[in-house]
Amino acid sequence: MNKVRVELGPRSYDIVIGNGALKEIKNDKRTLAVMDSNVKALHEKTVLTALGTEEMFSFPSGESSKSPETAINICRHAAQLNFDRKCRFAAAGGGVTGDLTGFAAAIYMRGIEFIQIPTTLLAAVDSSVGGKTGADIPEGKNLIGAFHQPSAVYIDTNLLMTLPQAELGNGLAEIVKTAVILDSELFAKLEENPAYLNTTGAFQTRYPEIITRCCELKGMIVSEDEKEGGRRAILNYGHTFGHAVELLSNYTLPHGQAVAIGMAAAGVLAVMRGIWKQKDLERQNKLLAALNLPVKVPAFCSTSDLVAAMRRDKKNQNGVIRTVLCSGIGSALLPVDTDEKELAAAWEKIR
Repeated sequence: MNKVRVELGPRSYDIVIGNGALKEIKNDKRTLAVMDSNVKALHEKTVLTALGTEEMFSFPSGESSKSPETAINICRHAAQLNFDRKCRFAAAGGGVTGDLTGFAAAIYMRGIEFIQIPTTLLAAVDSSVGGKTGADIPEGKNLIGAFHQPSAVYIDTNLLMTLPQAELGNGLAEIVKTAVILDSELFAKLEENPAYLNTTGAFQTRYPEIITRCCELKGMIVSEDEKEGGRRAILNYGHTFGHAVELLSNYTLPHGQAVAIGMAAAGVLAVMRGIWKQKDLERQNKLLAALNLPVKVPAFCSTSDLVAAMRRDKKNQNGVIRTVLCSGIGSALLPVDTDEKELAAAWEKIR
């Protein structure tokens, strides 16, 4: 069993990673388990047993459920069960469940404890760590929310072995992103046998180490910059471009595929600016392709629509679109101001 500590003073917490991590959960509080319909069908009994509870709230799976209304319904269900401030919520699922449950915990009785039990690779290496919570509104993704840290994260790799191929890709995109911006050695390890990472056997062998390293890196950044006032912004590499593709797909395109496309676009822009070598861009895109992730713009996305969608990104400042670029594998720069002509040129180069 591996353990990573996220140091945030009185809000510090542990991330427990490994086969059987659910056995480490302390059942010292009344708990409301929150999960979507897919996780309920696959893991309901396992999760409820680990939490020592029978109290649960479930909702239809999918990004369309990531709404303020669902977060309010979690709170209403807790109120109807007479949950007080000493109780906690437990998010068992992917990023949608984690973000919604964390947001509900942040606003219920002005803030109660919650824990994360990620059941997707994407949630394990990214969204379950760092305290970003929220919901989507028609105007954009994650435009409402709060920073609300979990009290613990339990990543049981046994739960990840039921993931379909598309969900594996979502997590792999974030793993590649983490390596590109922070760890050249991790990137080199991913290059060694990328096809194996798309097999269930990898969850017993390679993934515990990879997930642990990703959590160490993200925990380090969050400890330095909890609320994204500075260096944490590099974690958005590929996301400003990727969120535009997601928005134009009406969130039907998997997040990992959108981020992979966004990384390809960001890489092209960095090469255009002369701050990234062409060979590094080629290494990144070759690895993404080997993991069955796209590096080309979908046909349904026009360049003008993509740039317009980027104008709505919540990380923009004073009306200027800002993107994270890299100066090498393992080395990201803070967000830089970009103009719309060069963004359009970058999009055109990956058609």
